[in-house]
Amino acid sequence: MGLVFKKEEGVNMSDKFIFWCSNCLNMSTRPRITFDDRGWCNACQWMEEKKSLDWKPREEELLKLLDENRSTSGSFDCVVPVSGGKDGSYVAHMLKEKYNMNPLCVTVRPALGTDIGNENLSNFIQSGFNHIHISCNSIVLDKLNKYGFIEKGFPYYGWLIAIMTAVIKTAANFKIPLIFYGEDGEVEYGGSTESKNKSLYDINYMKRVYLEGGHEKVFDRIKADGDISDADLAFFQFPTEEEISEIGLSFTHWSYYEAWDSYRNYIIAKDHCGLIEKNEGNQDTFTNFSQNDQALYSLHAYLMYLKFGFGRATQDAGIEIRRGAMTRDQAINLVKMYDNAYPEELIETYLAYYQMTKDEFDAILDKYVNKDLFEKKDEVWQPKFDVAQDFSYWTSV
Repeated sequence: MGLVFKKEEGVNMSDKFIFWCSNCLNMSTRPRITFDDRGWCNACQWMEEKKSLDWKPREEELLKLLDENRSTSGSFDCVVPVSGGKDGSYVAHMLKEKYNMNPLCVTVRPALGTDIGNENLSNFIQSGFNHIHISCNSIVLDKLNKYGFIEKGFPYYGWLIAIMTAVIKTAANFKIPLIFYGEDGEVEYGGSTESKNKSLYDINYMKRVYLEGGHEKVFDRIKADGDISDADLAFFQFPTEEEISEIGLSFTHWSYYEAWDSYRNYIIAKDHCGLIEKNEGNQDTFTNFSQNDQALYSLHAYLMYLKFGFGRATQDAGIEIRRGAMTRDQAINLVKMYDNAYPEELIETYLAYYQMTKDEFDAILDKYVNKDLFEKKDEVWQPKFDVAQDFSYWTSV
């Protein structure tokens, strides 16, 4: 049964309806998501389409792209961003072992790296890859992360910028014209489908979709402090279109060329690149082999839950449903168990990192809570909704 809120007398109100994908558990609150007449989200539609898609033309596109960029002198011929996790490891492994490319793997060091993340990265490098580890200006990174948290509700916004800008600058410095990112998360997990049938994309897409058009706002905030120069921001600035054209840089997602499968990536990375899982599991999801490289991800997942009503367990459950490893009913039970996970054990770490009091930290969380979906009970935000039970509410207009 849906949950209905009473319309207030004399107040201009509008009825809003929240619902879940009828195949997985993607919510209608997810940015840029769309649904078909069956109630299937575009991630599930894409999953269905992939089963009957003729992948041969796309593989031919890949072979053509690789041959156009393949080095004949032993130089690097493509760049792959990696963290030591399953997806970048898989892409690098495939490029090297199946397609005989010579990838330069690049890692941008996160602010609050984890022991298991460091071990996985070391294992990946030791499995036989050329690798560069970029440590951006930590003062700038920390400020961008903090202001991203404050201005965007995105706890590692500076690092998110750098895994694009610093990787691109590295490719440009080495004059390597081809960069492979892993999956297009918008297409695979629900969001914009504009790039579904495009093999290449550009910096404007990165800024608009992945950075959600907000990086200039964060830059303005950091520049207003007056103690950060343009030179300090070097690793965080996108190259100009002229610089890109001069080198002939191309950006692409591996998921365009073959059916993306996160679990397969995990198995390949485990078998060939030394990937290890967490022994103790995660507080906010039922999986233990993904997003283990930085402590700020748990805060990101919790903020996602407060903003939109779904967290990390919902995303992981959707992946499992779409690959046929879990039923929707099983997923509902797991989401109820895990999604509303306040990262209690890491709070002191976050306060020390952002140099905030607990009251300041909580005020930022409160700022981003969708109060149509949540209400505070005993100083803790609790959902007004039940998972997978559609509901409507009245909101002021």
